[in-house]
Amino acid sequence: MKETFERLFGDKETRLFFAPGRINLIGEHTDYNGGHVFPATITYGTYALAAKRDDRTVNLYSMNFEDKGVVSFSLDELDFDKAHDWANYPKGMIRYLQSEARTSGSGFDVVYYGNIPNGAGLSSSASIEIVTGVMLESLFDWNLDRVEMVKIGQKVENEFMGVNSGIMDQFAIGMGKKGAGILLDCNTLQYEYAPLELEREQVIIMNTNKRRELADSKYNERRGECDLAVEQLQKELSIETLGELTEEAFEANKHLIESETVQKRAKHAVYENERTVKALKALKNGELERFGELMNASHVSLRDDYEVTGKELDTLVEAAWEQRGVLGARMTGAGFGGCAIAIVKTDEVEAFIDQVGKTYEEKIGYEATFYVADIGDGARELSADEVIV
Repeated sequence: MKETFERLFGDKETRLFFAPGRINLIGEHTDYNGGHVFPATITYGTYALAAKRDDRTVNLYSMNFEDKGVVSFSLDELDFDKAHDWANYPKGMIRYLQSEARTSGSGFDVVYYGNIPNGAGLSSSASIEIVTGVMLESLFDWNLDRVEMVKIGQKVENEFMGVNSGIMDQFAIGMGKKGAGILLDCNTLQYEYAPLELEREQVIIMNTNKRRELADSKYNERRGECDLAVEQLQKELSIETLGELTEEAFEANKHLIESETVQKRAKHAVYENERTVKALKALKNGELERFGELMNASHVSLRDDYEVTGKELDTLVEAAWEQRGVLGARMTGAGFGGCAIAIVKTDEVEAFIDQVGKTYEEKIGYEATFYVADIGDGARELSADEVIV
């Protein structure tokens, strides 16, 4: 990175920043149903090597999009520009942070590099946003509340980029902690860290390498079905979201939901939300195997009740369940492609990847990709000896 920076911008005194990607351990399709999610930050992420300038010019360069070259603009010109492509993510952060009555005073040069697998659904866009926020905070000695920065990251996605996403990605990346998952209430932003000290286990990310063509349309369809379930339950219950229901309350009132399909969707939302709370308890009690069982149950529910897995994800997860040393496995993300995760005993990782990979290629016809990840800290400035690129 340093060589690239010097080639583009000259020999300057630089500082290095990092924001991780994230996985969601449990709690899928619960965020928009008024429930909890349970993300953790991984050791893959986005690096930003930066130096201040004496003028108001901003120069951004990504080693992942070399063909786009250096993207330049003035601090006085911070509108969305389609031609700026990936650089609109950091540009949006600069704009909104400046509009929070914070002025950087001068421009800066930045080289970005990300090692989050492309298209894996591990939240590379939120990683770019938050690394930019941390960089600006440090370069210009701002004292930013981290949760406020997280909210600005979501605002960039929603208003600047036009993507209707929740706050989980930015929150996890900004607030992540080594050796911990986060139980987050997406409505109130109340959160609690859960110990996830994997001393003899590894998190394996399994990428189906399937393009997620269906994800957006089916996502909207599922949201509509859950909204309908709430509407029909409101005939007798005073609720605003499915996340307010216990399993017992749902079972006692599910007859109010007229369609069997919509009833299944609602069941997933309620039971999955309860699983996140049970997961917190299991980890606090040091019951990692119980946590793995909840991961498995989550996938079954996503497959049978919510119907968002698909052949590729099911093949990976079901093959994972058959292997030695596997505590739990499930799809993660919106579904219909993307990734699954597994917690696997460290001494079985090699055999796990070999066996699951073979099964997947035999059944699907092309390879899956596997990544061994650790649970790492959230966004921060790195010291010189932490440079790994």
